[in-house]
Amino acid sequence: MSVFPSSKPAATTTAAPPPANGATAGPPAATKTATNGGATKSNLYNPTSRQPYRQPYNRRHHHRPRRNYCCCCCFWTILIILILALLVAIAGSILYVLYRPHRPSFTLASLRIHRLNLTTTADSASSHLSTLFNLTLSSKNPNSHLTFTYDPFTLSCVTSNNDVFIGNGTLPAFISNSKNETTFKGVVITTSSDLDADTVNNLRPDLKKKNGIPLKIEMDTKVTVKMDGLKSKKVGIRVTCDDIKGTVPKGKSPSVANVSGSKCKVDLRIKIWKWTF
Repeated sequence: MSVFPSSKPAATTTAAPPPANGATAGPPAATKTATNGGATKSNLYNPTSRQPYRQPYNRRHHHRPRRNYCCCCCFWTILIILILALLVAIAGSILYVLYRPHRPSFTLASLRIHRLNLTTTADSASSHLSTLFNLTLSSKNPNSHLTFTYDPFTLSCVTSNNDVFIGNGTLPAFISNSKNETTFKGVVITTSSDLDADTVNNLRPDLKKKNGIPLKIEMDTKVTVKMDGLKSKKVGIRVTCDDIKGTVPKGKSPSVANVSGSKCKVDLRIKIWKWTF
């Protein structure tokens, strides 16, 4: 009877190489002996192991070029505005050094009060104010290279303490050339109006003052400035003449107001939308 050897080789176990540097030997290699005597290789892929984390794609990165473009436009816009402002400031400084511009000056030469009557009915239900003033004004241009062109003036007279309206008038348009003085005589300010009780209560104490009624005259207009070949746009101005002491006339003779301490101040009137500064 013949004996045939088995066709399957005996299972062998491969030992792991000795650890280096005298380290303690670890567990045996992953090679194991199959139940049927065959050798199986270690599993290199573990389906249960955790997959590596991948950062999700962020679409907002596409907006970076547009944002950078906007920032660049803002930067250049601000830079251009600053450069223009610097150029305007330099040009203004050069013009100031060359021409030495000064504001025009106004003077209240005299003021005569022909009528200043406050009448009240017997039942004190209503009061009536009737006034007639006659004044002399002068305007002077102290500049050598500037010409002022004025629109018609609107004049109003009020009390200095409570701004009670006394009268109004007008002044014609005129041109004030360089180093020129213009005088207006016989400018009339008048009114004939009814007053309410509060206005009468504010006005009556001023009429009884012995040293005179404190008055103030305001003149509003627009002016154009011409300098050699340059011409500006119209700018609003207000001329305020304060510290005027007027007295109520007695009889038919007019009273002369004290204007020795009066000073006229010129201010710009800048209108932005509905507000005037």
